[in-house]
Amino acid sequence: MSLPPGFLDELRNRLSLGQVVGRKVMWDTRKSNQGKGDLWAPCPFHQEKTASFHVDDRKGYYYCFGCHAKGDAISFVRETENVDFMEAVKILANEAGMPVPERDPQAQQKADHRTVLTDVMEQAVQWHRLQLQTGAAAEARDYLERRGLSPEAQARWEIGFAPANGGVLSALTGKGVEQKHVIDAGLAAESDRGGAPYDRFRGRIMFPIRDARGRAIGFGGRAMDPNHPAKYYNSPETALFDKGRSLFNHGPAREAAGKGKPLIVAEGYMDVIALSEAGFTATVAPLGTAITEDQLRLLWRIAPEPIIALDGDTAGLRAAMRVIDIALPLLEAGQSLRFALMPEGMDPDDLIKTQGAGAMQKLLDQAIPMVELLWRRETEGTNFDSPERKAALDKTLREKIKLIADPSIRAHYGQAIKDMRWALFSPAKTGPRKGPGRAWNPRQDPWKRDVSPVASSKNSALGTGAAPEDHLREAVILATLITSPGVAAEFETALEQLDCRDPMHKDLQSVILRHIGTDDLRAAVLQELGDLPLEKLMGQSHVAISPAVRRAGDVEVARLCLAEEFAKLMARRGHAREIEDAIEDLTGVADEGLTWRLAQATAAVDKAGRGDNEDRAEYAVGENGARMKKDEQDAFDQLLDQIDFAKGASRPKS
Repeated sequence: MSLPPGFLDELRNRLSLGQVVGRKVMWDTRKSNQGKGDLWAPCPFHQEKTASFHVDDRKGYYYCFGCHAKGDAISFVRETENVDFMEAVKILANEAGMPVPERDPQAQQKADHRTVLTDVMEQAVQWHRLQLQTGAAAEARDYLERRGLSPEAQARWEIGFAPANGGVLSALTGKGVEQKHVIDAGLAAESDRGGAPYDRFRGRIMFPIRDARGRAIGFGGRAMDPNHPAKYYNSPETALFDKGRSLFNHGPAREAAGKGKPLIVAEGYMDVIALSEAGFTATVAPLGTAITEDQLRLLWRIAPEPIIALDGDTAGLRAAMRVIDIALPLLEAGQSLRFALMPEGMDPDDLIKTQGAGAMQKLLDQAIPMVELLWRRETEGTNFDSPERKAALDKTLREKIKLIADPSIRAHYGQAIKDMRWALFSPAKTGPRKGPGRAWNPRQDPWKRDVSPVASSKNSALGTGAAPEDHLREAVILATLITSPGVAAEFETALEQLDCRDPMHKDLQSVILRHIGTDDLRAAVLQELGDLPLEKLMGQSHVAISPAVRRAGDVEVARLCLAEEFAKLMARRGHAREIEDAIEDLTGVADEGLTWRLAQATAAVDKAGRGDNEDRAEYAVGENGARMKKDEQDAFDQLLDQIDFAKGASRPKS
């Protein structure tokens, strides 16, 4: 008795021989090329110092040039574990997550039947190729010529033709093939009305589908009638053909990828042919369906990072987006996808014909990682102008990231999403400012606020740099967050909106935002920026004497300190922005209204910078006993209300 037919092929397809062998050997990193599945190590079957044991991970075979041991994953486990065939199969099936079926007493009979069907399919391939040369196929030949396929290319791809009145059934049975075998191969079907069997493919250009070993297992047929409801039609599921576990051009693409060609996944037969004829020979296509889990595993057996190059229409983009949800749970270190987005309304064949292979190569070189397409899918065309919408985005992305099983990849995806979120919602990233005031200068740092040099004093709110008081408050905020990371999440929005004027402060701000939620922000800062920025920050006297820094880890003190410092900065910079906006409105002549705005804003900034002994009537007493101006107190109250809302509580009003 033996296992059911196809089980061992599926087992070998799901496993990486490199991973199986890698448990027993130490790879020679100088000689191996893991990206191409070309692996070398000292042989585990005999004693040697040089790496003469070779594993071809893509083909699934090993060979030792010293002792001449050779085989596949099953034979390797048998030899190294000293087990019999079935025990080796069980070990590997458990690793691949496949249940081992019960031994089938009719397995040999089924295997023989598959061999017969393979022969029937080969005969059908040759018959359809002959039909392409007949008068009935003139329209089909014209179509292929218009698509840029020469007779030589048609022969290379074994393209054929199924006449409108069929004929493959009668042709094969006339050669002695049993009618049942023609039906079992998916070439013909029984009539539902009890009539004679009929040919499945009629009036179609025929593309043979071969498995990884080159055996004909099915057909894809393109209708010549433009009004036919099924433009493309594949063979049905048979003992040979499982379209969810097969790829068009699998064998040649695997061989080309092994020679260094990038693995490309196109949408249809003509795209694969056009790309291959243009030099992109490691190209495959799913067979009339969205890419399945099994097809993804096949792709990763060929190359660690296939490029998905689907059509630039809506359907193609939707298909690319669906691939993300299938791939996320399957990601492993070094195993992912990239996406080459075609121009709108074009497929790879169109692009090559209109712009040449160079344009296609450029798109492949610019292929984006999967995390970026995930971000685009969830953000493009959506307005995040409210906290609720931002929270909905965060929830959606968190749910997607949770699908990733590998904890390391999950962490890196979370970091990448956080970086893109910061780039999207950061108020400083405004780009060119519109208006009649002045032109944007691209040579300036785009993340800094562009303030015209109306006054040169750095102490003035109109200066180009941060006022000293603002610089002190920024430093206290950053130091407090680093020393009391437990409150950082409550102030994430306020920190995102903080426009740090000092480059060092901006770097610290970015690191804190990327690592909010971790217990040790100090370690994150040290890892990304080194010792110097932290030493400079903590070495400032006003930082060292801050109650929140001196009482590091005291959540309540840190919360009140941060709320107060943010409130004062918001109040001061609100006045400064009024002046900037007014200056931008100047077009050469200042009217009375503009002059009044400048005067009022300047007075407000001047008042914000006065000492504590001046204008006592303008001050209020904060919750921590500190005196604040009334506008600062208002901002302070708003911040505390936001924090309480986030915590699900309400703060009593004074």
